[in-house]
Amino acid sequence: MPPLRLAIVGDIHDQWTPADQQLLSQLQPDLTLFVGDFGNESLAVVQAIAAIPLCKAVILGNHDAWYTATRWRRSQCPYDWTRENRFEQQLEALGSLHVGYSRLDFPEWNLSVVGGRPCSAGGSQWQHRRFYRHYYQVGSFPESAQRIANCAIASPCDRVLFLAHCGPSGLGDQPEDPCGKDWSKPGGDFGDPDLAMAIAQVQRQKSVPLVCFGHMHHRLRNRRDRQRRSWHRDKTGTVYLNAAASPRILKAERTTLHHLLWVELGEESLQAQQTWWTAQGVLVQSEELPLVPQPA
Repeated sequence: MPPLRLAIVGDIHDQWTPADQQLLSQLQPDLTLFVGDFGNESLAVVQAIAAIPLCKAVILGNHDAWYTATRWRRSQCPYDWTRENRFEQQLEALGSLHVGYSRLDFPEWNLSVVGGRPCSAGGSQWQHRRFYRHYYQVGSFPESAQRIANCAIASPCDRVLFLAHCGPSGLGDQPEDPCGKDWSKPGGDFGDPDLAMAIAQVQRQKSVPLVCFGHMHHRLRNRRDRQRRSWHRDKTGTVYLNAAASPRILKAERTTLHHLLWVELGEESLQAQQTWWTAQGVLVQSEELPLVPQPA
């Protein structure tokens, strides 16, 4: 079987144009993965992505519940929250494409895409208690971890790909690490503990070749001499990829360049590249990620 060709779209933050759909139509990946943060409850962006006639899976990010998850932000809501709820409308538009606390099975590839906790903002404190209890009936990291793990273990497929908005804890505590906190000193690990717990449990029963996420942008806030490390490989062989290049669309002479994380997933191999494309499908820049195991 030839390797699966995966296009992973990082945090969009309203940077989605017809050229992006044109690019994906040109490339025809086997599966396109969206890691969330389409905008501050940007329903129109989500609806446009849901309508793309490609095989895809989606998870919503913290900005996709920006007003719904916290009472104090509703006072800043640009629409009448008492009459409509755009978080719920996003869920309706996506339907089964949204894999938060659920999964999509692809038996022809012996692969399931399992979602982590939707709308996560990362960190070691359980936040938005009312939101998660109301929409997902979870109230703690252990409850969340077990729900994610149960979904993966029940998969009929031997391989599990995790799709999350924020990556798991345990990938490093430096500001430039895949889920490192870079907006205040001294940094720290800002990954999701529940996702880390779930992955560890599932790894004992199934193959987990890939975990992909976004949230922590590649461009660091407090230094310009480096970017965030976008990958990690653990001792079991699982590869973790942060797809959140921001901004993901750059202006170039007479055109725009659009970012994708491009992955080729074989039965026993995985290759990944950071790529920038024109809307016509011309590859302008690429960087192959070495994906060597991290030191213990």
